[in-house]
Amino acid sequence: MGALPGHSVACRRRTDGRHGRLMGTASFPMSRMGRGLCWTLRGSGGNGEGKGPDDTRRAKLYVQRVVPRGRFDDKTALVTGAGSGIGRATALGLAARGARLFLGDVDSAGLEETAEQARNSSVQVTTRVVDVSSRAAMRDWATAVHAEVPALDVLVNNAGVGIGGGFLDTSLEDWDWVVSINLWGVIHGCHFFLPNMVKRGEGGHVVNVASAAGFYAPGDLAAYGTTKYAVFGLSEALRDELEPKGIHVSTICPGIINTKITSTSRLRGKMAPSREDLVRVYRKRNYGPEKVAERILAAIEKNAGIVPVTPEAWAIYLMKRAFPETTPRLLRRLNERMRRSRER
Repeated sequence: MGALPGHSVACRRRTDGRHGRLMGTASFPMSRMGRGLCWTLRGSGGNGEGKGPDDTRRAKLYVQRVVPRGRFDDKTALVTGAGSGIGRATALGLAARGARLFLGDVDSAGLEETAEQARNSSVQVTTRVVDVSSRAAMRDWATAVHAEVPALDVLVNNAGVGIGGGFLDTSLEDWDWVVSINLWGVIHGCHFFLPNMVKRGEGGHVVNVASAAGFYAPGDLAAYGTTKYAVFGLSEALRDELEPKGIHVSTICPGIINTKITSTSRLRGKMAPSREDLVRVYRKRNYGPEKVAERILAAIEKNAGIVPVTPEAWAIYLMKRAFPETTPRLLRRLNERMRRSRER
């Protein structure tokens, strides 16, 4: 999965793939990359839903200005949650690099939009409406995929949902819902697609999308943070087990990303009245999913283990490692101050 000559990523961040240790700082210059890795539509404002006009414009521009094709030619990739947001941007980035795609999502309309845009890169795309929480549905999807290809080269477990609220405000039904998608969805993806990758014996790459909440889970993200910590731990175990088999695992921890998750998340307790505030903050920040996709593609190329994306994700990751006892207290005070500010 290495880069072709002339198309390498200039990056000063090195990662020990087995243990996920980060060393040095990150830099992604555009000079040798067709100036396609660090763009954004300034002033667009976003629409907070991940698949409106602004999102479509981002996606199309991403395909047009992405690095030259060739890095993933003759490679097969599967992306869950490909109907919008990070999943869509990742799928389009892989397509622009020549990968043959299998895309899944519960949103059939969004999924077809992604597929249509990906096909503009002249690659083969197969879609399937699938619920990653369903064991039977994921088994059937794997059977269909492996009828066409012996194994995947890249597996991207991206599908996920959000839920805000403290433990005492979260029902068991809410727990079932978020765990079934955010954790079991990743387990199902790995369970049904990894064995063929291992059996083929030609290596591969697994990308599990976690969250900055996998570094620090505040009290008002009890259930969500639990699932993301679990994905982080699963990825670490997989990395240790699969590295000797030539299969690399990357854990992506995005941070505050402007996608539709703010509009679709379940909010409980004191979080319930704050949806408009959340949408407004994410729109104002306007850190788009295409930037996460850039880091995912770089992680695949460089076999990176742990990949914080946004500045706040990096800050939390480094603070938690350096000051494990102090960091939660500091972040708790910051969250409380932000909450009081919103209530004024």
